Amino acid sequence: MPGRNLSSQGLKVVNSMTGFGRGEHSDNGLHATVEIRSVNHRFREIAVRIPRAYLLMEEKIKNQIEGQVARGHLDVFVNIEDQREKKRNVKLDKELVLAYDKCLREMAKMLDIELQLGIDSLLGFPDVLVVEETEEDIDNVWKVVQVSLREALDQLLEMRTREGAKLYEDLMLRRNNICGFLKEIKEREPQLGEELMSRLKNKLQQLLEEHEIDEARLANEVVLFAERSSITEELVRLTSHLEQLEEILQSGEPVGRRIDFLIQELNREINTIGSKASDLVISHLVVENQE
Repeated sequence: MPGRNLSSQGLKVVNSMTGFGRGEHSDNGLHATVEIRSVNHRFREIAVRIPRAYLLMEEKIKNQIEGQVARGHLDVFVNIEDQREKKRNVKLDKELVLAYDKCLREMAKMLDIELQLGIDSLLGFPDVLVVEETEEDIDNVWKVVQVSLREALDQLLEMRTREGAKLYEDLMLRRNNICGFLKEIKEREPQLGEELMSRLKNKLQQLLEEHEIDEARLANEVVLFAERSSITEELVRLTSHLEQLEEILQSGEPVGRRIDFLIQELNREINTIGSKASDLVISHLVVENQE
């Protein structure tokens, strides 16, 4: 199984939740860098770190990621460098100039002095002229950030897919090992009754010594004991769990929690088989498959 290209065979394999992606793009003096780091999480959680001036883009970034990522905690780091020539406007506050002029004339009249008011004097008062930065065009910045985000997201998904393929191969290898273990136990199961009867017969013979054993009663006791120690149900459930595991792994859907549950059930059935079978061969197989 190692080395085969699962996607080329049309299988929808699982994706890992861990990964990293980085994207950069420049256009018309704008340069954006986006990094995405993803780790395991029960649900989908996205945290965006972006300069305060561009917080309006946070929701767009989350929406684009949510369209392609189902689970995991993702930290998104956005850096924007604006190297464009800044355009500034100078604005005259006409109402404020008139208010200054009115107050100065009233002051001159009140003090009975001659008012010598020139434009230079008015320009010296606060906020008569205001320098304004041109309003930021968020749409233009978003176009640059979006390209970087797509590149980072593509790298992240590729890494998650590669790791997912390795996880798939590892889980399938372990599943196949358990299938081999299951096959050996099924082959061993028919002999358990005969060996149990032989062990009990020898034990009773030693205890009774000169007395003869009631074969019919012995057979009846063996049947009762065999029913209590039967592992048929466990083998059936174990077979079903293994079939479900393969189906889930190839579904291409978020499967982490379902796989966790199935693995717990597999361990439970294997442990039960080991404790109920009372057989050294099966006990040894159980130990081998838990290492």
